[in-house]
Amino acid sequence: MRVVEAVSVLVGLASSTAASLIQRSAGVDSCPGYDVQNPQTSGSSFTANLVLAGKACNIYGPDLQKLDLAVTYETADRIHVKITDANSVRYEVPTSVFTRPAISPFVTGATADIKFTYTSAPFTFKISRSTTSEVLFDSSAGALVFEPQYLRLKTKLPSQANIYGLGEHSDPFRLDPTNTTRTFWNRDQYGIPQGEPLYGSHPIYFEHRTTGTHGVLFMTSNGMDVNLENGSLEYNVIGGVFDLYFLAGPAPVTVAQQYATLVGLPAEVPYWTLGFHQCRYGYTDYVDVSQVVTNYSAAGIPLETMWTDIDYMYKRWTFTNDPQYFPTEKMQEIVNYLHSHDQQYILMIDPAVAHQPDQNYTAYDVGTDMGVFLKYPNGTLFQGVVWPGPTVFPDWFHPNATAFWAGQIARFFDKTTGIDVDGLWIDMNEASNFCDYPCSDPVAWAAANGDPPARPGLPPPPGTPIFQKRALDATASNSTSATPNPLNPPYAIHDSLPELSDHAIDVTVVHANGLLEYDIHNIYGTMMSFITQQGLSDRRPGLRTLVITRSTFVGAGKKVGKWLGDNLSDWDHYRWSIAGQLGMASIYQIPMVGSDICGFGGDTTETLCARWARLGAFSPFMRNHNQDNSISQEFYRWNMTTVSATKAINLRYQLLDYIYTHFHRQSVDGTPLMGPMWFHYPQDTATYPIDLQFFYGDYILVSPVTQENVTSVDIYLPKDTFYDFDTFAPVQGKGATVSLTDIDYTDIPLHIRGGGILPMRVEGAMTTKELRTKDFQLVVAPDATGAATGLLYIDDGLSVKQAAETSITFTYAKGMLEATGTFAYNVGSVKVAKVLILGVATSPKAVTVTGGTSLGFIYEPTTKVVAVNVTIPLTKTTGFSVTLK
Repeated sequence: MRVVEAVSVLVGLASSTAASLIQRSAGVDSCPGYDVQNPQTSGSSFTANLVLAGKACNIYGPDLQKLDLAVTYETADRIHVKITDANSVRYEVPTSVFTRPAISPFVTGATADIKFTYTSAPFTFKISRSTTSEVLFDSSAGALVFEPQYLRLKTKLPSQANIYGLGEHSDPFRLDPTNTTRTFWNRDQYGIPQGEPLYGSHPIYFEHRTTGTHGVLFMTSNGMDVNLENGSLEYNVIGGVFDLYFLAGPAPVTVAQQYATLVGLPAEVPYWTLGFHQCRYGYTDYVDVSQVVTNYSAAGIPLETMWTDIDYMYKRWTFTNDPQYFPTEKMQEIVNYLHSHDQQYILMIDPAVAHQPDQNYTAYDVGTDMGVFLKYPNGTLFQGVVWPGPTVFPDWFHPNATAFWAGQIARFFDKTTGIDVDGLWIDMNEASNFCDYPCSDPVAWAAANGDPPARPGLPPPPGTPIFQKRALDATASNSTSATPNPLNPPYAIHDSLPELSDHAIDVTVVHANGLLEYDIHNIYGTMMSFITQQGLSDRRPGLRTLVITRSTFVGAGKKVGKWLGDNLSDWDHYRWSIAGQLGMASIYQIPMVGSDICGFGGDTTETLCARWARLGAFSPFMRNHNQDNSISQEFYRWNMTTVSATKAINLRYQLLDYIYTHFHRQSVDGTPLMGPMWFHYPQDTATYPIDLQFFYGDYILVSPVTQENVTSVDIYLPKDTFYDFDTFAPVQGKGATVSLTDIDYTDIPLHIRGGGILPMRVEGAMTTKELRTKDFQLVVAPDATGAATGLLYIDDGLSVKQAAETSITFTYAKGMLEATGTFAYNVGSVKVAKVLILGVATSPKAVTVTGGTSLGFIYEPTTKVVAVNVTIPLTKTTGFSVTLK
């Protein structure tokens, strides 16, 4: 099998013009497909030649005459199927972006959980379960087509198939299997419209059946349409090769774990990043930023991290700050104030560098000297228009790219001379370009459209004090590309703009390693993310990083987190945010994800923002952020949102170690920290389409109110034991809809799934550092058999490599709670102060504690809760137990 890091299509068409005439009238299914020749099996691998089976159809170009097929049983639960051009090297996703996984040398078709079978004439293949022969993928649904700029593969699906993934999108979590086209071409999409390509490309889908779940990844960064019709799924790709991975499952969580193993386990984030973040595009100056920090403190709402959008930049030039509106000494004062109060600061950077020669603009001058900016094939700089006006763009494949970008991060964010940020935020990295194609005069286009925009007012007078309490506002490889027609490929994907190069980098641009932008457009943002994360890591060696990006590709979660982009302040986007986060966290393995709480575009309302504060507290990444021309929406702006946010963040912080433990587990084995209901109830068909309820961790069912101006919601409770989170009273799910009423605008319905043990802090705090000094309480929620389990992981919350860890497993059965594990991390005086055991039918006669001290218990007969006050240090190497007598 030929292994190539990354190459572009190289096809000579000069002598085949006639053969390349588009002949679409007969339809793609009239294409002859291919026949198998020279099949060979060797250990875990199968290879063959595929030769065109008949007269070429030339539907979107000349059919390739000969292909190579390589099938590898990589592990017991993963098969890799690859079909390439036998006579020419074509583009494949570079290993610098996607590292090919390790292969087990001991697996064969006879021992694997899934198997590959094929028919010879014409060639089709199936992926089936080894034990049951259930077919998971069947390419006989349509002809295989392989042309220079068009690849087509179609598989059969069950009727009304349950398909999830194929993001990024704002469509329902379960895709409509009868009429969906998912287009992969990363776009800057204000308002994240449904049915359109968005910021990222994740060509993975999970298909769930009552018999099990499996996953299919098409590893391509080329533009693509995936069409779902009842009974089939069809790939239509405009370049590259067929490069497919099949994941056996069969449990939903198992598929997630297998996908994480394939693309890379998510990076662990610092503990503080799970706190509450505040941002706005439109903070006018350093006084404005400092006042927000002060106002949150005055309102008693915990604020962990303050953010600033591109407003801080000089004329929107990346790696600059405005000397009048955001002078360095005042920015340093903000950072020092935040750090002295155990808070953090994050700034935005964009990929586009202002084209400003001879202006002493360091980023441009250094980048030019190092030769890192994208160029056309004739050697001239590619220019677009973004916030600074005319811009150039880094070539992330250039050998100097990392040194350039990491160098700018080190210089501008220097702890002594610069702005000592704690994380970075990346925007516009699809890459976005405001200019309409062909953008022949970016200077004129920028001037006509007001880029960079003017400041809305005068700067603060020199010496203006900050952090004063003020009145609140009332409101690749070295190859050259010869792709025949990159500007207008014969097959037109269902893009949201007429040209692939519209509002993007010109697809004819050639990267330093010979790769064409046409091929790597969808990985540009992830390349930037990886290099940015490296630069941030270099500033603080040995510490975890937080980089939040907009554009993502397969495997991005192993380095960075993601926010869902420019949503709107309305109830649709409130609802869509749930499915968006489920996709990123449970399918694409990017668990550090969240939407802009209260909405980015347009004006929010007090009630929407209050509801969103409660919902947003169950996002892994919790940030309030909105647009410059919208009303202010910091949580302290209204009484209702103040109450809602205070309650939301307090509960979030009490549960922070619960979700931090789940985050750690996902970084270790890929088990999602949040997931859809069907992950936990795979046999319950009623859960398959639900995307307005979800599980936060393994055991907390979140069921928000999702309609405007109502105080009720209908939720689905599977046939299982649950507990009302507010009262801890048992609730028996019957596999039916339940109507909940009188839900205050500052509340959210929550249930604990029976079988779980929740480690919680006894109270919240104003910062996560303070939170780590609070004692624990354990909430034991037994299932119908009277058993429960749980986990607690504690470390220093900062280091990549831990010197000591505490990892506790809790079990409960027959009235006894046991805690075992390792207790190596020094938690100081923090202890377990309370144990709550739910669903206890009658009062125990006594409670005994080993490894600690019992301070007495209370039994509440109405809610059936035993509350045991204890003093149990978390330093015991032998664990502890609490037993009801």
